[in-house]
Amino acid sequence: MLKRSFLGLATAAVMALGLGGPVVAADEFITVQSTTSTENSGLFDELLPKFTEKTGIEVRVVAVGTGQAIKNAANGDGDVLFVHDTPSEEKFVADGEGVSRADVMYNDFILVGPESDPAGIKGDDDVVDAFRKIAEAEAPFASRADESGTHKAELRIWEDAGIDIADASGGWYAETGSGMGATLNTGIGMGAYILTDRGTWISFGNKDGYEITVEGDEKLFNQYGIILVNPEKHPNVKAEAGQQFIDWILSDEGQEAIASYKIDGQELFFPNAKAAE
Repeated sequence: MLKRSFLGLATAAVMALGLGGPVVAADEFITVQSTTSTENSGLFDELLPKFTEKTGIEVRVVAVGTGQAIKNAANGDGDVLFVHDTPSEEKFVADGEGVSRADVMYNDFILVGPESDPAGIKGDDDVVDAFRKIAEAEAPFASRADESGTHKAELRIWEDAGIDIADASGGWYAETGSGMGATLNTGIGMGAYILTDRGTWISFGNKDGYEITVEGDEKLFNQYGIILVNPEKHPNVKAEAGQQFIDWILSDEGQEAIASYKIDGQELFFPNAKAAE
């Protein structure tokens, strides 16, 4: 018994000196409310083990559309918000739900479609013009329709094109109410155009003859931000551990981990936390 007690004390001493890894509670974890693209692209599979190895803090991700992630965080169901709709993120902070917002990384949205290209938009670098042509041709279009960052970006483009998309709902305009991967599967099955983030598209395996039809327009820029949920409003928030995660994501180590994540040699996300300093 004495020997076991001594060994236990010795182990604790080694941990306290930092020789045995991070000193954290065995069950310490944080919950990150995030968008489906960070999950579907495989980015979190790359990042989270590195953070946990460094800190001992487990990260549990709730991957939903940005709109739902923000609602969840506003209900106090999470410690960190990591999404991609800057206006909504800024409102979240302005409403007192979040402490502050920081840029993390970016990529872009792309419009993908079938090789037959029924709207004749392949190679167009004006996404508003491309959306207008899709509406004029009444070519099938599959929307996430889930208040995600991708859906919000899509709606802004329809508005810029002067198209009241509600009139087309149930016709050539299909609303899946699903995440990005499921919407791609549904859209490809019906021969529809789909707006997607490039990261999910690169990692998506069921392309089935689909290709990028429109890319490069500045309206397709896709910025991601990170926010600590306000512990003063939501006392259950694990503020210290959540801030550790944010600090790591914004650090040189975290930013390099984001940049190093590639599929078939293609970088999916481009870190830009330092650009905001």
